[in-house]
Amino acid sequence: MQTPLAPHRLAQAKASYTVRRVELSGDLMLCSGPDIRPNAGDLVLAEVTRIGQHKGIELASGRKAALYCGDEVLLAYGGRYAPDQFEAEVPDDLAGCQLVAAGGLAARVTAQHSKMGQATDLVPIGLVARADGRVCNVLDGALPAPRAATRTPVTIVVVGTSMNSGKTTTVAAIGHGLTAAGLRVGAAKVTGTGAGGDPYLFTDAGVAEVLDFTDAGYASTYRTPIGALTDAFVLLHAELAAREVDAIVIEIADGILQQETRALLKQRAVTDRIDGTVFAAGDALGAVSGVATLRRLGLPIMAASGLLTASPLATREAQSLLDVPVYNPEDLGDPTIARNIAERSGMRQSPQSLEENNVSQVAAAEPMARVA
Repeated sequence: MQTPLAPHRLAQAKASYTVRRVELSGDLMLCSGPDIRPNAGDLVLAEVTRIGQHKGIELASGRKAALYCGDEVLLAYGGRYAPDQFEAEVPDDLAGCQLVAAGGLAARVTAQHSKMGQATDLVPIGLVARADGRVCNVLDGALPAPRAATRTPVTIVVVGTSMNSGKTTTVAAIGHGLTAAGLRVGAAKVTGTGAGGDPYLFTDAGVAEVLDFTDAGYASTYRTPIGALTDAFVLLHAELAAREVDAIVIEIADGILQQETRALLKQRAVTDRIDGTVFAAGDALGAVSGVATLRRLGLPIMAASGLLTASPLATREAQSLLDVPVYNPEDLGDPTIARNIAERSGMRQSPQSLEENNVSQVAAAEPMARVA
C-alpha cells in the first residue's frame, strides 16, 4: 500500500545522521503492508513506542535530540555488530523493531550485552519511496566517483582488538599530530555503525577532510558483501586523495577478528593502499597478538596504541615484547612522532622519499606523498 508522505509530516520527523545525505525533495510516498520487505539502507518512518537503552537520536545536523513516545523518526535499516551493545539484523517485514544505534539504525535485536538495557522500541509506519515507487536508500546519497588525484598520499590504517579499544582516539591523535606538523590531513572511518561522533572528533582534532562509510552509501557495514565494502574503501580513499591531502588516516571498525574487518584486510585493493598500520589494543596481550596477526597478513606495522596506554604497567608489558613503539594519544599528537610514523610508512613505497623529507627536517613540514 502506498500513501502520500506530506511535506509537513516529513519536516516534523526527527531525521537521523544516517539519512542525512539522501535528497528528500519532490513527491514522496510511504510504502507499507505485509508484502513489504526492507533492505539494508532503506529509509523508514517509524514511531517510537517505548523508550529503552537509546533515549535520544543524533539528528542529521549532529545535535542530540531527546526521544519521546509518539515521536516519528526517520531512520535507515541496517544490521549492527557491537559486542558491548547489540547484535541486530534487518527484519524481513515491517513489524515492530528497535532503535539499535543513536545515529539512526532500525533493526531487530538478536543478542545484547548483559549490561545493556532493552532497546528502544519502534513501530515502522512505512518505507519512504519516490513517486515512482522506488524506495529511498542511503546509497542514493553516496559520493560519485571522484576526479583522479594528482598524487597518492601516504596512508596509515588503524585497526584494533575490538570496539572501544581506542581506534578512534588513535586516528584523531595521529591526525592532530600530522596537522601540527604542517600537513593537510584526510581521515575516514570505513566500516562500523553510522554515527557522527567519530567523524566530528576527527574534525575537532584539526583534520582537514573527513569522511565515513555513510558518505559511501552505508548506514551500517555489518553483513555488507566484501566486494561492496572494498569498493567503499577505495571510494573514500580516492575521494580524500582527490581533495589533495598530504596524508590519509583510516579507521577500520571493531576488531581484526570481526568478519568484515578480517576480510577487508585480505583484499588486494585495500592492502595496496595501506602504507602503514597502527594497532589499538585494550591490553598488552591484545597488542602483542594483534601486531603478530598484522604481520602474518603482510601488513607493515608502525606502532601500537589504544586503551592499554592508559596504564603505564600495561604499556610496559606490551613494549617488553614488541619491536615497535607503544604510543599513547599524547605521543601520537606530537608532530615529530606523527611525522615519523608517516615517513616510515611512506618508505614502504619509496625509500627515496624518506631521504627527501628527512625526519630531522620536520620544521619545514614539506608535504609528503608516496609514489603512485
